[in-house]
Amino acid sequence: MSSAKLAPKSFASVKLPESLVQQARDAAQPLRRSAAGQIEYWATLGRIVEHSGLTVQEARAAIESYESTAQKAHINVGNMDSQAEELIARFMAVEADGSLAQRVRQVVLENHSKTLRFAA
Repeated sequence: MSSAKLAPKSFASVKLPESLVQQARDAAQPLRRSAAGQIEYWATLGRIVEHSGLTVQEARAAIESYESTAQKAHINVGNMDSQAEELIARFMAVEADGSLAQRVRQVVLENHSKTLRFAA
């Protein structure tokens, strides 16, 4: 192992809106993450999306869809059963192996090519 892998991360403090921190706490709890870990995860996803070529409108639509689904799911969090836990596990697996990011890139490229055809 290299010594760089053993070196601790350095951290910086930032001010975030309390509502964002609370959303991170709520989202992190079922995934056994800290609020800071959840925000770091969201930032990583944001960088991926930003570099994927999504337009502001596409990103906004995706966020609105996610928030709507999350709000509906939040109502049923107390009733999470093994099927929901299995779904989360499958999601985490495709995220970990990179196939989720690959699929997002594929959809973005398909949408981009459709936009180019429409504009032509």
